[in-house]
Amino acid sequence: MTSQESRGQAFKALHARDGAFVIPNPWDAGSAKLLAALGFPALATTSAGLAFSLGRPDGEGALDLEQTLANARSIVEATPLPVSADLENGFSATAEGCAEAIRRAAAVGLVGASIEDASGDAALPIHPFEEAVQRVRAAAQAARGLDFPFMLTARAENLLHGRDDLRDTLRRLEAYAEAGADVLYAPGLIRREDIAAAVRAVAPRPLNVLMGLSGGALSVDELAGLGVRRISVGSSLARAAYSGFFQAAREIASSGTFAYAARGLSFAELNEAFR
Repeated sequence: MTSQESRGQAFKALHARDGAFVIPNPWDAGSAKLLAALGFPALATTSAGLAFSLGRPDGEGALDLEQTLANARSIVEATPLPVSADLENGFSATAEGCAEAIRRAAAVGLVGASIEDASGDAALPIHPFEEAVQRVRAAAQAARGLDFPFMLTARAENLLHGRDDLRDTLRRLEAYAEAGADVLYAPGLIRREDIAAAVRAVAPRPLNVLMGLSGGALSVDELAGLGVRRISVGSSLARAAYSGFFQAAREIASSGTFAYAARGLSFAELNEAFR
């Protein structure tokens, strides 16, 4: 098998095994290497983490497909782990554009990617139902046309865009599964009963749940008990890293002290991790 094929097979197998696994979200090659050293079995990129690293706010237009794929390639090349990419809304208004984004993602070594149903239009933030299903179907067909396993994740974005409509969210997840998505994901699900309902709605396809949001305090074991198969953390690790950096810099600026240095990893520890 090629390296990409073996990563694809390994990534597919993770979703088929019992229990839940955590797929953390690095934003560059360095953070990817640290996560790999801790034993995580796969990685997923974060659009917000990448935007922050470029000094930009996350949101529509912060990144383009080329920047996203260049970042993803650096993460793929940093470790031997399977990597899935956050492709936002496919960076396209059309279904064929979503399919092309999947093909281009595969070309940089990725073995998975997510496509969301957010439109980027403040007046109509979520694609209409039928249009959203067509976009997932086109992306799934592109993924199936590859010569190695490629796990397509379809994201229902209602809850992140002020549409607290669980019924419509579940309806979309079910339709995306029927359209060919391998993994289903509705970021913003926090309540146990809602997560359990989503697991039932997409079964037997695996559900990804986002942790690291305010109010999301369930453990890996608790999520696995609800039937969740995959857990990601979005931009929360990037936010944790920037929070530590900002707090340390603020200590210097406000008090002229350097106590932060005793709390962080040493130069030797980090240097060895990247060796």
